[in-house]
Amino acid sequence: MSRKGFDTMQIRILLAGLLLCLASHLPAEDARMFRGNPQHTGVYDAPGVANFSKVKWKFHTGGMVIGSPAVVQGVIYVGSTDGNLYAIDSESGKLKWKFQAKSRVPSSPAVANGTVYFAAYNGSFYALDASTGALKWKFQTGGERRFAGKHLHGVQPVAETMPDPFDCYLSSPVVSNGAVYFGSGDGNVYSLNAASGAVNWKFKTGDVVHASPAIADGTLFIGSWDSYFYAIDAATGQEKWRFKTGEDPIIYNQVGIQSSAAVVDGVVYFGCRDSHLYAVDAITGQKKWSFAANGSWVVSSPAVHDGKIYFATSDSSLVYALDAKSGEVLHSLGLNHWYLYSSPAIAGNVLYVGSTQGRLVAVDVADLKMRWTFETDASKQVGPTYTKPDGAPNGEALFRSDFYDDMVAGVERTMTMGSILSSPVVVDKVVYIGSADGNLYALI
Repeated sequence: MSRKGFDTMQIRILLAGLLLCLASHLPAEDARMFRGNPQHTGVYDAPGVANFSKVKWKFHTGGMVIGSPAVVQGVIYVGSTDGNLYAIDSESGKLKWKFQAKSRVPSSPAVANGTVYFAAYNGSFYALDASTGALKWKFQTGGERRFAGKHLHGVQPVAETMPDPFDCYLSSPVVSNGAVYFGSGDGNVYSLNAASGAVNWKFKTGDVVHASPAIADGTLFIGSWDSYFYAIDAATGQEKWRFKTGEDPIIYNQVGIQSSAAVVDGVVYFGCRDSHLYAVDAITGQKKWSFAANGSWVVSSPAVHDGKIYFATSDSSLVYALDAKSGEVLHSLGLNHWYLYSSPAIAGNVLYVGSTQGRLVAVDVADLKMRWTFETDASKQVGPTYTKPDGAPNGEALFRSDFYDDMVAGVERTMTMGSILSSPVVVDKVVYIGSADGNLYALI
């Protein structure tokens, strides 16, 4: 071999080594908004945690962590029902700053261009400086409220209109093309100028909008508690089509879209409290198929991966994998009838989802076989009080009568077990999850 040839080979080897070194130090893929991206696929470009070893750290707030965190450039942003939005160092778990909204923050923040966006129960929508937590601007909606119905869920008093204690989230924003979009308890879907907070447009629905908008190909997709799912032009706010789901005018149990949509390959997938998961053509609004969950709500937002749809049901406590084209059941996994509100997240070959039992489970995406389980602090401490010997919830101990006040108290008792309503977020080799015990956990 000639000297020139040898030098060339040396250079190639050195370059290859340099590229490998650089690749190993590339920053982790950020999770900037609810479900990881504007299409809300629930899939994270991260290795994740195939085998759980320990809690890296936990950060305690003064309330429940119901929303999901955003993770951007080594900082985690998450809200709590203690009225604060927190910025936390992702490596150490130490507080960087907090913003006092002085109202519950059960929405998941979105981060774009150095700004953090989130909604609070005081009806305000906030934009903060991501580095300092300083307020950039605030927008006031027409006011927040929970969905309400007469004789709700069949409880007494029969003639009383009752706010729904299971309406536990606020709409989480999505940022796209210089605008920030979200729904509100005032029945509107809003588009605001992301830089100034000025209203671009608002779209009126017939009831509470606490689902989170997904955006794909210039169209915003979102459901309302008025039983309709809407496709709206993201630029103009004009309705493109609407899709009708079920109604329940007697006890208002089997009605309302609390689930947020995922949009993949021209199809919109979303769950509904009418106990169905729907697949709808994104252009026409025509139904492709629907899956009946046998009376169990689908509050969970679906994840879409490799031609399959993954989602969870509420009281039947089932995690499903369906064929995305046909809706055919491929696999299912039961979790002992603990309500499932948390939405599944996928990273690598593992799916993560939380339960109201205060447990996070990790399963193989291929067959939903269990890999590992994590239990929150409160689940370990309080869980046995409300758990039967077979691992199922003790309904009599949690919900002690069919009177409305006892239903509310039952929800509160459930939350004392460190319930996981938050949806997992996966960045690099860490899973982040919030709990009703007030903690944000970093799992490795």
